[in-house]
Amino acid sequence: MADTLLDEDERRLAELGYKQELSRSWSGFSNFAISFSIISILAGCFTTFGVGWNNGGPAAIAWGWPIISLFILVIGMCMSELVSAFPTSGGIYWWASKLGGPKAGYYTGWLNLIGLLAIDASVAYGCATFLDSTIGTYSQSWAANYSLTRVFVEFLIVLALAAGVNIFSSHLLALLNNISVWWHVIGAAAVVVILLAIPAHHASIGAVFTHTVNNTGFFGGRSGGAEFLLGVLPLSFILTQYTITGYDASAHLSEETRSAANSAAKGIWRSIFYSGIGGWIILLAFLFAVQSESGVTKGGGAVAVIFNQALTTHWAALVLLISSMGQFFCTVACMTSTTRMLFAFSRDGAVPGARLWSHLNHKRVPVYGVVLSAVVAVVLTSPALVKVDIGGAPVPVAFFAVVSIGVIGLYVAFAIPIWLRWRAGARFRPGGWTTGRHYRWMNLVAVAEIVITSIIALLPTSSLGAPWYKGFGWSSLKYVNYTPVVVLGAMLVLWIAWHASVKHWFTGPKTTVDLPSGMSSSDEMALEHSRGGHLHGAAAAVPPAEPEEPPALPVS
Repeated sequence: MADTLLDEDERRLAELGYKQELSRSWSGFSNFAISFSIISILAGCFTTFGVGWNNGGPAAIAWGWPIISLFILVIGMCMSELVSAFPTSGGIYWWASKLGGPKAGYYTGWLNLIGLLAIDASVAYGCATFLDSTIGTYSQSWAANYSLTRVFVEFLIVLALAAGVNIFSSHLLALLNNISVWWHVIGAAAVVVILLAIPAHHASIGAVFTHTVNNTGFFGGRSGGAEFLLGVLPLSFILTQYTITGYDASAHLSEETRSAANSAAKGIWRSIFYSGIGGWIILLAFLFAVQSESGVTKGGGAVAVIFNQALTTHWAALVLLISSMGQFFCTVACMTSTTRMLFAFSRDGAVPGARLWSHLNHKRVPVYGVVLSAVVAVVLTSPALVKVDIGGAPVPVAFFAVVSIGVIGLYVAFAIPIWLRWRAGARFRPGGWTTGRHYRWMNLVAVAEIVITSIIALLPTSSLGAPWYKGFGWSSLKYVNYTPVVVLGAMLVLWIAWHASVKHWFTGPKTTVDLPSGMSSSDEMALEHSRGGHLHGAAAAVPPAEPEEPPALPVS
């Protein structure tokens, strides 16, 4: 395939071993929009607000969000450098394979895919929950007849609509993601204005930035001292870590984005940056709108309690509706990212039924992959039907383990290629967007943050679910954080599969570019060398060194 017949994106993709199959119709803004939509401050800030409140209170949220956001921005910049060098739909998996070999790619790919599938399920279920709450705010009879079964049916409807949009057209997807950006910006601004203008009074600056809460039962409920700072407060980090995730979508959509090496890189770090600022503003609006700290604590830190305290019925319902629509946009974007990663992973033969999931319909959409993503989301969410009464309210406790494994799966998958890039050092050939010499500390900080927060996500969030606390027994299992069981189980299955079968046939990324007729084996070797060793393992995966002084860290 002559270079003269390819544009710059297609040429670069061919160098990486792939022909252009997906429709490259996304602009740089659309690429940014999908990551911004998946992060969705109208989703995570609402649904996991209680995690921050119960494990530290107002001060933990007010200070914790910006601090953790900065660490996540470092992670995002490390990933921006990688996608600029390797702009493929495989994204995280592809980077790990090229820098660490097939084994690194195998574990990274499956962790990334499992994480994405779990996030699909969690966001769709969160959307259904908030839609139900919106209706319940208007109708007392609807609220009185609340049931997990009804929410699950609403979840199925949300999932079906998201799948339909994904199957219909990539052009429609890009349009919806562009709309989603403005919905999140204008909608979040509207929520902030409502919470500033409507409540009769607001919390003081001192209350927002200094008051702490320990609603876990640990350490006798004390909200101060070394035990609180080390054993309770870190759990509040999950609020930020869960909300600001999924930005790898910019990498997964890189084969559908114009000027991908630059646009996808900016899409990652910009989505984190703007979400970090917007999320902090909206969380502060929540905190200043609190009318009774004790009332919010008694209500389990649910953000809806704040709305009911501070707003009239109609205003509270409007806020919930704004959030619900944002969560629907987030669901659509999550499914898009998941199906593109599934497409790329299947294209390289790593998923059972690979030929089906990598098949594109006449609109160049992986339609069977979309259907599979929706079906898996239903299976993963089925534990939400199990009723567990906590304080008289039915809560899908078992489902929360799926959410946690999703977050851990994604971030551990991010950590692997970031670590491998640091290990490659000056041998790594960057693309147009690079962190320059800053990679030396940025990559280490990124990996350390992921390790620490992943360990935190494995810890029990209530003394009732901690085996070492007095009184723990069979009746306490409903309070247990099931994440360690899920994590260890998933890793055990992957380990067994690798040693039993996968290592004998999986070679990592495959080439789909047809070599010109008459090309000799020596010509093929030369071509592979120019691609960075596409077929020759980890040793050949890192191209020869560029000059010792790479470009400076971009700021725009």
